[in-house]
Amino acid sequence: IGPGVRAIEAMGDKITSKKLADEAGVNTIPGYPEVLKDGEQAVTVANELGYPVMLKASAGGGGKGMRVARNDEECLDGFERAANEARSSFGDDRILIEKFIEQPRHIEIQVMADSHGNVVYLNERECSLQRRHQKVIEEAPSPFLDEQTRKEMGEQAVALAKAVDYRSAGTVEFIVDPRRNFYLLEMNTRLQVEHPVTELTTGLDLVELMIHVAAGEKLPITQADVRLDGWAIEARVYAEDPFRNFLPSTGRLRYFRPPEENDRVRVDTGVFEGGEVSMYYDPMIAKLITYGDTRKEAIEEMRLALDRFIIRGVSTNISFLSALMAHPRYVSGDISTNTIAEEYPDGFHT
Repeated sequence: IGPGVRAIEAMGDKITSKKLADEAGVNTIPGYPEVLKDGEQAVTVANELGYPVMLKASAGGGGKGMRVARNDEECLDGFERAANEARSSFGDDRILIEKFIEQPRHIEIQVMADSHGNVVYLNERECSLQRRHQKVIEEAPSPFLDEQTRKEMGEQAVALAKAVDYRSAGTVEFIVDPRRNFYLLEMNTRLQVEHPVTELTTGLDLVELMIHVAAGEKLPITQADVRLDGWAIEARVYAEDPFRNFLPSTGRLRYFRPPEENDRVRVDTGVFEGGEVSMYYDPMIAKLITYGDTRKEAIEEMRLALDRFIIRGVSTNISFLSALMAHPRYVSGDISTNTIAEEYPDGFHT
């Protein structure tokens, strides 16, 4: 069995998922409950909600079909641009509008559910370091959450999974404001790229659990069994040139030497030395994950591992990742989804 047809259909559409979330008692961002008819209606609703607002594709993902508007003119233009981008990317130009949360953090809850009604949450991942809505650095746990907020977010994630009869591994993504108010962003009905940081801090193999659940077995753990030990960080290694506005880089991998793996360093990749990085696939060529007893230790392990990661033949963002690891805002944990744009407004330069 997979996650469940109802779950995939419901959570794959932002309109349906928001309605279901409201019914399940999950916090949602204030917004208009239906699809916008046109730009004029978008402006009317935006004035009722109060600027700034976010215009977003109902079928969207990966940052496509999204525009922030801070006045009527930007709202009209944003509606047209978002709809056009959504139509070309997803074949679906339906647009939603909701209140835009300033200085938000992107924090998601990992859930695991079986076909016997058992659902657990496996703590959170902080995914706030993003560039153009694409995640760059993820970590577990979040340096921002307290125990009470973690519990409340986890319980709401479980409630949503139960509401759609979810089965398998899934992620409930939230936007969190500076006062730790949290709101549903979306639910991803699949295993996430950043799942290794959850595995390292819980000691659980998510893929193994998915296989057991798919075989119809009951989850071998309860919520009381879920632990949180140490700290893990994942950096996404992209084939792109950070010195040329992150232009995608293609070519043959003449030299590919990741750092040696051990109990504190993990490398997930599907490329190999001599292989070709083409223009037809996502530019992520590896995930580098490090673990430490504390966040400080995990950061130091990542800095050392990045220094030992050598790739030739294509440009990569490794230098940019190293700069992020050393940046005072990241080291302090004072981050939001705007951090990279604010700290590197003119692009990355050393």
